[in-house]
Amino acid sequence: MRAAAFTDLTGPDGVNIVEQPTPDPGPGEAVVDVEACSINHHDLWILNGASAMIDPTDLPFVTGLDVAGVVRTVGDGVTGVDPGDRVVLCPNETCGTCRFCREGPENLCASYSLYHGGLAEEARVDADRLIPLPDAVDTTTAAALPTAYLTAYHMLRRAEVEPGDLVFVPGATGGVGVAAVQLADVLGVRSIGTSSSASKLETLSDLGADHVVEGTDPDQLRETVAAVGTPDAVINHLGGVYTGLGLDVMRRGGRMVVCGRTAGPTSEIDIADLFRGHKRVIGSTMGTQADLERLVDLVAAGELDPRIDRTFPLAETAAAFETMRDRDTLGKLVVTMD
Repeated sequence: MRAAAFTDLTGPDGVNIVEQPTPDPGPGEAVVDVEACSINHHDLWILNGASAMIDPTDLPFVTGLDVAGVVRTVGDGVTGVDPGDRVVLCPNETCGTCRFCREGPENLCASYSLYHGGLAEEARVDADRLIPLPDAVDTTTAAALPTAYLTAYHMLRRAEVEPGDLVFVPGATGGVGVAAVQLADVLGVRSIGTSSSASKLETLSDLGADHVVEGTDPDQLRETVAAVGTPDAVINHLGGVYTGLGLDVMRRGGRMVVCGRTAGPTSEIDIADLFRGHKRVIGSTMGTQADLERLVDLVAAGELDPRIDRTFPLAETAAAFETMRDRDTLGKLVVTMD
């Protein structure tokens, strides 16, 4: 089979199409004929050599978390899916025995990790992580869900937003940002989204953002957001200076959920404002399989239409990563099998 493998951790020029053995399923596993797999900044960080998870001794490395396709074959003991089923993969990998695996939420598992291997014509996966797709959900759309939309949905749940609440999403034209704005709209939650691109903000408004703000400077954003209203919650996938900004603009008793550090690995905050204002800062990673099942249901019901910027054939996976690197996108980039 063909796979888009990282053969060097030097950026998009390190992606090459290679031949690999077609996998066979072991007990509890399934092999999926991949039809679509979206890419994420997680993958790009690995490709740029910025992740401690992979080093040159692991090459060639096939990434790809967000797998959708058709089950080809299953191993011994598999009962939940059958060959021919259309499925999307929940990329969570957990121990299955700890307190959080038993009682939930599973993404708190101390051994939590993520599946990699979807940028290939076939993928061997844990069968119990496969979610059947209704006829109304195509595999390209399904492949847009597992990382960005799963993360955003879980963050909104952790933020305890309710219909009519106001949520602030800095950097709202990134993958998680777009997903957060769309899902807020589905949930009846008002949103303020920011971006450095005026043209992207126009599209964001079409996707459901109630208020859009152009700019990246925290001082300017602080004033502009305050003029709109006082957010009940902040969805922060940037980290860095935007953590302090989020706390500054948030109402008393507000909740900020943080899932990333694109803008910086550390943040400086006003501790007195935090405790006097009864504000909460909540860390969040990905989501649960039940969250992803709910997202599939929303798509099937026509309530959610994940934003896909463009698709690339497997042979052009390097170009997909170039597009992501150059920030020439609004929404998901999906690799399809040609």
